[in-house]
Amino acid sequence: MRIERLSIAGDPAGAARRTRALQPPPASVESTVRDIIAAVREGGDGAVRELTARLDTGGAEPPPLRVTEDELAGALAALDPAVRAGLDTAVTNVALVADADSAEDRQVRLPQGHTVTLREVPVRRAAIYVPGGRSPYPSTVVMGVVTARAAGVEAVAVCAPPGPHGDAHPVILAACALLGATEVYRMGGAQAVAALALGTETVPRVDVMAGPGTLYVQEAKRQLSGEVGIDLFAGPSDLLVVCDGEADPHLLALDLLAQAEHGEGSLVAAACDDVALLDLLEAELAAGAARNPGAVLAPCVLAEAGSLLEALAFAEQVAPEHLQLAGTGAERLAGRVRAAGCVLIGHASATAFSDYLAGSNAILPSAGAARFASGLSPRAFRRRVSEVRIGAAAGALAPAGAAVARAEGFELHAESMEARIGEDGGRR
Repeated sequence: MRIERLSIAGDPAGAARRTRALQPPPASVESTVRDIIAAVREGGDGAVRELTARLDTGGAEPPPLRVTEDELAGALAALDPAVRAGLDTAVTNVALVADADSAEDRQVRLPQGHTVTLREVPVRRAAIYVPGGRSPYPSTVVMGVVTARAAGVEAVAVCAPPGPHGDAHPVILAACALLGATEVYRMGGAQAVAALALGTETVPRVDVMAGPGTLYVQEAKRQLSGEVGIDLFAGPSDLLVVCDGEADPHLLALDLLAQAEHGEGSLVAAACDDVALLDLLEAELAAGAARNPGAVLAPCVLAEAGSLLEALAFAEQVAPEHLQLAGTGAERLAGRVRAAGCVLIGHASATAFSDYLAGSNAILPSAGAARFASGLSPRAFRRRVSEVRIGAAAGALAPAGAAVARAEGFELHAESMEARIGEDGGRR
């Protein structure tokens, strides 16, 4: 594990830039993804199957794109009971939080006497991308499908890349069966995003595409965002810990090492106003990495801060996917946090809990996107529709509106409003 020590030294923004620079720069995949999307747009199922064979199954002929109900039921029946119990807990907790985050309709009465009703409506079809990569992620199935269901989405599709054996991982299929996913597809990468966004002979198009994935997946979502709704950029994971001298270096080292398991593209860091604590943390990290050779891949930054407020300023510049606050002084800063995907407070609140079953959503903005983006919630699958009833307020609104319309050069807009003066909801 590569461990870097640095001093924030009154320059939180500079320290944050040096920290982010430890992540390997993303390769440019724009043109490759563009070609894949064009192939799927033109070739439909045939293109998806050809790309799946070339990119996922090592040249072997892939099975049908859609997983059957019998296959899903078989995967659920074979699921380890302990894993089933863990998924059940995750489903319950994520659903409770998602339900609480679902907005209700609101009606606003304006000074002129008319009303505007803000109505939340779900999209009809959504898809959740579940990475295959180094490991299966049934937790992503939970985070995506449960949240879409809480939003009221009628049909929720899941796609997951098949490995060389030609199928999605059984634990992913079992999670899909447990949650009642409407459709499950054996496909991944940019071609899966394209198929779901554009539609093919086998794959009906969706309204929203959500979920984490590789650079190819995220770039495909970006390029297709004009044709399908997308959630957020959810790339390599990152964790930043802000702690003080009361923190437990052993526990924090475990948390940082756990997130470093996500791969070389991830980043973990800690900022503290106590040098002695950072020394202990460095020793714990080195020992933990030595005990788990090959498992801990991400680099780690240990940043010395002049104060906890400086440590927080550094964290705000990094804008981590996960922010842990450990130690009495650090925990008091929770209310000041503005740029983090998820904030975990106290020694017991390991990021790993939020990855699986704390109830908060684990599909979070990464790579500093927490400055402006939020984690996945029912809002990603809902649209706000405004219902406007003018009625007798037309008399008060028309003169003001007509003046603005004429200032913009739109005479017919002005006449359209003025023609309603004296009406009371449709009749003069």
